[in-house]
Amino acid sequence: MLKRERQAYILQQINIHNKVLSSDLSVHLEVSEDTIRRDLQELSEQGKLIKVHGGGLSKSFHFTLEPNPVYSLPEKKVIAFKARNLIQDGMFVLLTGGTTILELVKSLPDELNATFITVSLPIALALLNHPNSEVIFLGNRLLKNAQMSVGAEVVLRLQEIKADICFLGTNSIDANFGITDMEWEIIEVKKAMIKSAQKTVSLAISEKLNSIQRLQVCKTQDVDILITELNPTNQVLAPYLGKVAQIL
Repeated sequence: MLKRERQAYILQQINIHNKVLSSDLSVHLEVSEDTIRRDLQELSEQGKLIKVHGGGLSKSFHFTLEPNPVYSLPEKKVIAFKARNLIQDGMFVLLTGGTTILELVKSLPDELNATFITVSLPIALALLNHPNSEVIFLGNRLLKNAQMSVGAEVVLRLQEIKADICFLGTNSIDANFGITDMEWEIIEVKKAMIKSAQKTVSLAISEKLNSIQRLQVCKTQDVDILITELNPTNQVLAPYLGKVAQIL
């Protein structure tokens, strides 16, 4: 594989999943980790990603004072429009992080009167633009890569909450294996959020369907509603029929 093809693949993966690991890319592309590190360094110098220890991060996922381009923004706006109709006045709503969740927050009507609980710093800041809703940020140690609070204290506080609905920003989802992610601390928080909510909603652009990361967040059957930008009758979603209660 030529370098430009290899780097194009790296950018595709980082745009879809927000983060890539050098070790995984090395195995998949059948090149050394040194080669991957050089690729990541070049892409970082070109301003196309953020190089971190062991891999790279999407710039759109990283909070800055200046707006960054968002991958698949039109698709994420469609997902946000579908998801916002599930939120009603008086609800207690759990939100993870990510650009799709951010689009959901941006799409919320100003008059909405709900309580939003989040572990994501960018999401909490975005919710400040909705003066009629309550915002609760569960803070503890901040995981810089994901800009989310993690740790035992966050998990314990989530166990004390009984929310109406939880919206999961989804890294990868497979019909047979469920929702997966890369980092153990994030997964522990997401698991606690799922347990604390009466209903779990997975938000995922279609490119994330049928993909698997290293660690399981939950089984497919634990998802009540799956929302993508696709029409629910699209054949791509056929494997998920009967495994999640509803597809939007």
